[in-house]
Amino acid sequence: MNLANKLTIFRIILVPIMVIIPFLGLEGKIYGIPITCLIIDLIFIVASITDKLDGYIARSKNQITTFGKFLDPLADKILVLAAMMMLVEMQKLPAWIPIIVLAREFIVSGYRLVVVEKGGKVIAASKWGKLKTVTQMIAIILAFVDTYAFGECFLGLLRGSDLVLNAVVTIMMIVQTIATIFSGIDYVKGGEKFLKKA
Repeated sequence: MNLANKLTIFRIILVPIMVIIPFLGLEGKIYGIPITCLIIDLIFIVASITDKLDGYIARSKNQITTFGKFLDPLADKILVLAAMMMLVEMQKLPAWIPIIVLAREFIVSGYRLVVVEKGGKVIAASKWGKLKTVTQMIAIILAFVDTYAFGECFLGLLRGSDLVLNAVVTIMMIVQTIATIFSGIDYVKGGEKFLKKA
């Protein structure tokens, strides 16, 4: 097994570790942020870095494998959805956001299988897909250290010092949700064009 695939597996292993942290009963805060949230955030950041790193290594060292093509996007979905569900549990995120993300992933994964079965190539990520990934990661990282529920401070105009962080989290979550929807539509359109030609 090459280094890129090992990093992908490491990213998957980090997910259950991240999920277990809230059950350890860690107490205390740093700058008003619970230590539990800081540890979860750190694990998520490390996992996100391995996502970029394994892709870079696979391309630069020509270590692209079928196993990696299958596992890498799966690891990304597991990581993002696990983090979002934890934020829902912490009441920092409304459930409809991860539901939209999950629905998009099911649709895209299903379409990918059909296109590949018909002899097509994997459809490249659109600008919406790239925007989704960037805003998703930023939103999740900042949401764990935001001391308010989704939109509570920003939309309620509470506490000026906390307004900026909560505003960024709220806006990023909304942008990533919109990008998720449009990237899904782009993917379906791309697959539809191929299927018509086939």
